[in-house]
Amino acid sequence: MDDQALLRYSRHILLEEFGIDGQARVSAAHALVIGAGGLGSPAVLYLAAAGVGRITLVDDDVVDLTNLQRQIAHAMDRVGQAKVESAAHAMQALNPEIQVAARRARADDALLAELVPQADVVLDCSDNFRTRHRVNAACVAHRRPLVAGAAIRFDGQLSVYDSRSAEGPCYACLFPPDAEFEETLCAVMGVFAPVVGTLGTLQAHEALKLIAGIGGTLTGRLLMFDGRQSRFDTLQVRRDPACPVCGGLHRSGTD
Repeated sequence: MDDQALLRYSRHILLEEFGIDGQARVSAAHALVIGAGGLGSPAVLYLAAAGVGRITLVDDDVVDLTNLQRQIAHAMDRVGQAKVESAAHAMQALNPEIQVAARRARADDALLAELVPQADVVLDCSDNFRTRHRVNAACVAHRRPLVAGAAIRFDGQLSVYDSRSAEGPCYACLFPPDAEFEETLCAVMGVFAPVVGTLGTLQAHEALKLIAGIGGTLTGRLLMFDGRQSRFDTLQVRRDPACPVCGGLHRSGTD
C-alpha cells in the first residue's frame, strides 16, 4: 500500500478492528452487485469509496428522469444512458484506483453461474422476487455470502444469507420460491428516497464487514426499517431444514 493509499484510507486504518490488514483485504476483494438503482446506487458508491478492488455491476436498465429522485449514482446529463455505465462513471470519479466491470444484462441463471463464483461477496440490490431467488440460488450453490436488501414506500429490510454457516438461513428459507407474494413496485406504490439510501448504505456496511472480517453480521437476523417512525427492529430467523434451495446443504453436519 503506497503513501497515497495510506492517506486515502487512513480513517479506516485508524480503526483498531480494521487496520491495514482489513484495508488490504478490502483492496483485494471482488464484490458483485446486482442492480444499479435505488439500493445499488449508495451501495456501489460506498464500496468504491472504501476501495473494494474489483466491483462488477449488473443491470439491464437505462437512467430515467424518475430515477433521479433517489438513485444517487446517476445524474441529469446521463438520462438515457445504461445504468451500469452511469454508475461506473460515478464510482470511478470517486475512486479511479478501483476496477469496475459494467455488465448491461439481466441477471439470469447463466450470467450468475459465471459471475457469482468469481466474487467474494454478492449484494442483491434488485427489485423483484424472481431475480432475488435466482441470486440466492447461485450464492448457495457457490457458497458465497449474500447481502440482500429491499425497500418500498417507507419500509425496508436487510439480511445476510451466508450458506457457509450451518445455522444461517438462505433467502428462500424466509421467502419460499413457490409462495405467492404481492409484487410491489416503486413505480406504482412509491418510495421515500432516503429509505433506499439507508438500506443501500447498510448493504455496503455489511459487505465491507464480511470482506474485512470484522464484527458480527446480520446472518440469522432480519433487520426491519420503519421509515415513518425512524425505527429499526430485528427478527431472529433460522434455516429451514426443508428449504428447497439450501435444505440439504448441511444435512450431514459437515460442509
